[in-house]
Amino acid sequence: MTAGASSAVVIGGGIAGLLSAWELARAGHRTTLVEATGALGGCVAPRRVALPAGQSITLDAGAESFAVRTPAVRGLIDELGLAQAVVEPNPAGSWLYLPPEEPGGRHRAVPSPRLGIVGIPGDLDAPEVAEALGPEALARARQDLDPARPVERWRRALYDGGPVTVGALVRDRMGDGVLAGLVAPVVAGVHSADPDTVDLRTVAPGLLEALVEAGSLSRAVAARRSAAPPGAVVASLCGGMNTLTAALAAELAHRGVPVFTGTRAQALDRDLEGRGWTVRLTRPERPGAGAGEPVTVTADRVVVATDGPRAWDLLAPVSRGALTAADRPPEGAGVALVTLVADAAGLDANPRGTGLLVSPSVAGEVVGAKALTHLSAKWDWVRRALAAGPAGHRHALRLSYGRVSDAPDSAAPGFRTPDADLRRMAVADAAALTGVNHADLAGGLIEASVVRWRSALPAATPEHRARVGAARDWLESEPGLDVVGAWVAGTGLAAVVADVRHRIGGTPGRQRG
Repeated sequence: MTAGASSAVVIGGGIAGLLSAWELARAGHRTTLVEATGALGGCVAPRRVALPAGQSITLDAGAESFAVRTPAVRGLIDELGLAQAVVEPNPAGSWLYLPPEEPGGRHRAVPSPRLGIVGIPGDLDAPEVAEALGPEALARARQDLDPARPVERWRRALYDGGPVTVGALVRDRMGDGVLAGLVAPVVAGVHSADPDTVDLRTVAPGLLEALVEAGSLSRAVAARRSAAPPGAVVASLCGGMNTLTAALAAELAHRGVPVFTGTRAQALDRDLEGRGWTVRLTRPERPGAGAGEPVTVTADRVVVATDGPRAWDLLAPVSRGALTAADRPPEGAGVALVTLVADAAGLDANPRGTGLLVSPSVAGEVVGAKALTHLSAKWDWVRRALAAGPAGHRHALRLSYGRVSDAPDSAAPGFRTPDADLRRMAVADAAALTGVNHADLAGGLIEASVVRWRSALPAATPEHRARVGAARDWLESEPGLDVVGAWVAGTGLAAVVADVRHRIGGTPGRQRG
C-alpha cells in the first residue's frame, strides 16, 4: 500500500463485505470495514453446539455448502489456501416429503430425482421421477418431449426480456404434477418461496436459452447439468463454510485492514469537496456511556455490502429520485434454523439420505419445517466429530422454518416462533420426516440450538430483478460507489462471490476508485 493510495470504506461484514475489503486491500486501497453487529460472517458464520462432558462442536449457523456449477467459490478457496479442506457430500442424495397419492392416504417420503435443476427433472425415465409423480403426472410431463410442442412463447420471452417465473414455465411444459411434486418442494426449501413468484433467470440462469435451443425443458435441464463439472453439485469445507469467512477475516487482519464491529453506517452522501463520498457512522457503545458520538469519514470509494433494505436506506437519499421509497426491498418474514444433536440409533442407516425438502402442501399440515438436513449423514467431518457418542449413534440434524412469502405477522412457524416452541416442533418434525420413533428421538436429545436470520434470503421475483436492475443502472453513473451482496447477486455463495469479484476485484471498467 502506497502513501498516496486511495481510501475505501466497506459497509457490512458478511461474506460479500469481507471479500470486497480483501479485494480492495489487495488492489492497494486504504480500506476500512464496518459491521453493525458484534460479529463478522453474516449468514456464513459459526454456531457452537454444546455436547455432554463439556465438549462442543462448531457447525454452520447459515450456509453449509456452495454450488460447484461455477468456479467462483472454489477459486476463492484455493487463493485462501483452503483447497485441502474441500469436501464433497455423501452421494446418497436427498429425499422429498410429499402429500398422499390418494385422499386419505399416507404422506410419502421419496428419493429426489438425481438429475434436475430447481427440481425440474432432466430424465423423465428415471425410476425416482416415476415414483414421485405417479402415472398420470408422468404422462403429462412427457408431453414436454413432443417435438411438435411449441416453444415460441418462451422464445419471445427470451428475446423481449419479459418476466418468466419458474411456475409458469414448468406448468406449461410439464404440468401441475411436476410443479407440485418436484419443483415446489425444492423452491420452497432452497429459496423459501413459491415457484409462481420466483424469477427463472435468477435461480436458473441459462435454462431459458437452453429450452429454446433444445425444444424441451427436460432436455434443456440435462444439457445444463452435463455442462457442469462432474460429481456432486455442491461441496463444503471440513469444519464448515464458516472457515471461509474466518480465513477472509484473518487475511484482513494480516493486511492491517481496520475492522470495526458494532459500528453502524447511518447515512451516505457525496463529499462536497469532490473527493468521493462521506459515510456517517455510529460508534460502538461504550461501557457505562451508551452509544458514542457519530463520526463522519470520507473515502474515495464506498462499497455497500448490507442486506437489501439497509442498502436501499443508504442509497435512496443520494440517488436523486432514481431509487424511491416505494421500491425499497421488503424486510421479509425471516427464517429460523433449529439444529438438533441426539443419540438415536434409528438414524444410523441414514433413512432419508442427506435430508428432505418438504412440499408446501404438507408444511403446516403434518410438519412445520420446510426442509431437514441430516448433517452427520451429509458431511463425513460432522459424523467423525460426533463419533464419541454411545455406540456411534450420535447424529446432527438441521431443520428450517419460514419462507420469504410469509407475511411478517404470519402464524406459520418461522422467525417469530418462540425458541421453546421451535425446539419442540423440530423434534416432532424430525421424527415424522425421518420415520424415527418420536419417543426415541426426544429421549436421546442432547441439544437443540435455534438461530434466526432476518432478510437472509432475497426475494427472487421478477419485480425484485427489475428493482436490482434499476439500482445498478443508477450506480453506473456514480463513480466510486458499489453495492454487493445476495440481494443484488442472487441466493447462494457462488452468485455472491462471482458478483463481488466482477464488480470489485477484476473487471477493469468496474475499478473506479
